[in-house]
Amino acid sequence: MAKPAARERPSHRCSECGTTVGKWLGRCPECQAWGSISEAGVSRVRLAAGPVSTPARPISQIGAEEARSRPTGETELDRVLGGGLVPGSVVLLAGEPGAGKSTLSLSIAARTAREGAPTLYVTGEESAAQVRLRAGRTGALNEHLWVAAETDLSAVLAHIDTVQPALLIVDSVQTIGSAEVDGSAGGVTQIRAVTAALIAVAKERGIATVLVGHVTKDGSIAGPRLLEHLVDVVLHFEGDRHSTLRMVRAVKNRYGAAEEIGCFQMTDAGIEGLTDPSGLFLSRVENPVPGTCVTVTVEGRRPLLTEVQALVTAASREGSPKRAVSGLESGRVSMVLAVAEKRAGATKLASHDVHTATVGGVRVTDPGADLALLLAVHSAADESPVPGGLVAIGEVGLSGEVRPVTGVQRRLAEAARLGFTAAIVPVGSGPPPEGMKVLEVLDVDTALRAVKALAGRARRTVPRP
Repeated sequence: MAKPAARERPSHRCSECGTTVGKWLGRCPECQAWGSISEAGVSRVRLAAGPVSTPARPISQIGAEEARSRPTGETELDRVLGGGLVPGSVVLLAGEPGAGKSTLSLSIAARTAREGAPTLYVTGEESAAQVRLRAGRTGALNEHLWVAAETDLSAVLAHIDTVQPALLIVDSVQTIGSAEVDGSAGGVTQIRAVTAALIAVAKERGIATVLVGHVTKDGSIAGPRLLEHLVDVVLHFEGDRHSTLRMVRAVKNRYGAAEEIGCFQMTDAGIEGLTDPSGLFLSRVENPVPGTCVTVTVEGRRPLLTEVQALVTAASREGSPKRAVSGLESGRVSMVLAVAEKRAGATKLASHDVHTATVGGVRVTDPGADLALLLAVHSAADESPVPGGLVAIGEVGLSGEVRPVTGVQRRLAEAARLGFTAAIVPVGSGPPPEGMKVLEVLDVDTALRAVKALAGRARRTVPRP
């Protein structure tokens, strides 16, 4: 007797990352999202060979000229992208509302159009007249820059056929929808379908494409995580709306280094790149004051001088001292405060409020700033300023040791270029730059003694009236 044919079981797919599983699960095993698994129908795999689009060739016979990056004209953005935009590449630029994504995108489009290359700017959030007003204010008017206000995918594809652009900018991808796909514009299904169609067109015709995207309340890119896997480059546009500083950070980059950053400044005339942004992160106080110390952080491959500040005051509520953090990781600040009290003798901290912050609104996650934070806290607790012209670099461990960090030579070279004359670094950091006095320390106690020695030397060299 013949056995009955096995019944085909439906597959289930995660709406966030696209992972396929054999049965329903409450949590996706790949992206850990809850409630994102839904039935996707019966999965059938085609085993027969099919036609190929292009024959396979030896890698040595494949030309690389088509994949060369072309500068956008924005030096800071080219730094993040790894040289510029590659024809056929798809870049996802995400950021919070009001950060300046549209302004930066329009600036890129205008610079490309000035070179005579047709550029198509598709806006789904504004009217064409509104884009025209912003372009006039920022000096982005050009005959080779085409603007289309569309929210339908088929209309966008028709504009691409008409203009034949070298650069396509879609602002934003969440506003574009297709009548052939279920769901409303901005939904997971619509975003996935729209992005897949635009990527296919970009790859087929060699169009450099920039997709502007929104972020959720927790700072992640809105829509399915599958988008980040499909595109070639993922950029995060960061910045406090109360500050003029903006940063573009590469989270994923198939053509360059990830975690590279570019610095920009928002002005009335648009957005401008900052080739030397370290001055924004330093205070303008001429004489050293207690509670401040300068460090050199590394973002990607770029060293940035950053000033860390601390303020120690009497506790506002007895028995529960306050800890306020701005621009630093609260977990690392708590650890450094514990080390400062236990290993460095800052006994006031247990009964005092401690406020820590960075200058200029920059967010520091580099562990190399631990030593500067500890020195700033100790300086604020003892009311003794850290000597001017000094930078402190190093990671602090729980036992009080000062651990080495990466790129110390680049950090010191940047500090010396900006006029700093002394540095406290971990042991084994290499030869110092010319004209800079570098003190290598093993632990925080040695670092504090080095600061006191430099302060005493500075007082002795000050001429008396």
